[in-house]
Parts: sequence; structure tokens; C-alpha cells
Amino acid sequence: MNLSFRLNVFINCPFDKEYVDLLRPLIICILALGFEPRIALERADGADVRLEKIIELINESMFAVHDLSRLRAKKSKEYFRLNMPFELGVDYACRLYGGGELAEKKILILEDKAHELKKALSDLAGSDVEAHNNDPSRICKIVRDWLAQSMAAPPPPPSELWARFTDFIGENYLALKAARYSDEDIEGQPLRELINAMRMWLRPGF
Repeated sequence: MNLSFRLNVFINCPFDKEYVDLLRPLIICILALGFEPRIALERADGADVRLEKIIELINESMFAVHDLSRLRAKKSKEYFRLNMPFELGVDYACRLYGGGELAEKKILILEDKAHELKKALSDLAGSDVEAHNNDPSRICKIVRDWLAQSMAAPPPPPSELWARFTDFIGENYLALKAARYSDEDIEGQPLRELINAMRMWLRPGF
């Protein structure tokens, strides 16, 4: 049994500023439940081919969260954002045709408003899609409830996970300010550094 595969959670989501408020609680929820978030931004290497890196992460992860809430173009002549549904398709195909432990993969699909996604992706009719309503506490609860189905021990309640997240954000801010980070530096804290800070903060006795 590949233990790391059974703990890895691939995250397929937008990387714009507006999504950060959802991504942060999503990541800390995954970590607090004992799983490992895997995301394309976890490493920066110009030699990496992006699609190959994503396929590698998908193959290494039993779980995957696909947030398709940012597909629609925001202004005239702007293209639809198709990377996220493409990665969902890769993950789904991996589960169907990959064989072995890949057949056990579990997928969570997110949208912003209920039933909006099926207007664009009618093939998802009949699939369970969760709406987070762009609410950070809501996305934390959805991911917690989904991962709880694969946990032997009962997970903390959603309210406790949300409290841990807000405590971390406050303490991380104070720690970075003490290290002479500006507010702009803190807001733009690289994702790799943020995940490491969350992991350290969640350690027992820290």
C-alpha cells in the first residue's frame, strides 16, 4: 500500500488574488485532518513542463479537489478559463483507465453557486457538485465532510477547523510582522512558504 498516495490531495483551482481567501482555509483543513495538499505551485522550476507536473501530481494523489467556480469570462472578449475542467478530465480518465490503486481515486467537484456549473458542463449531470458560495468557512466544511468519509477516526467539527484557521492567520500575521514583513509581503506570501508555516503551526505542542 502506497501510504503517501492515500494521503495526498491534489488541488485544482484558480491562482488569482480573489481565490486566495478560499484557498487558504482549504489547505489548512486538509493539513489539519492529516492529509497532504498537492498543488502545482508547491514547487517552482522553469524546467518543469506544467502539464507533465500536473499529471504527476494527479497520479500521486488518491484525492482531488477540483474547483470549477472561475470558468466564466469576466469581461468582453476574454476567453473562458478551461484549465480547471481539463485537469478534472485528466483526473477522471486516470481513475477510469489508470488501473491498480488509481481506480480508488476520489474526486470532489466545487462550484460557486448551485447548479451553475452544469450550464457549462452538461456531462456533469448526475454528478455530485458542491457549491461553496465563495464563502471561506463553507469551503472548509465541504472539504472536511468529504475527507471525513475516508478517515478511521472522527474528524474535528467544522467550527473547530475554522477556528484553527483564523487563529493561524492571526498568529502568522504577527510572526511575519515581527520579522519585518510589510502587509504587502504578507498578503503575497508564497504558497510554499504558507503551507510550511501551516504545517509547522499544526504540529502538536507547537
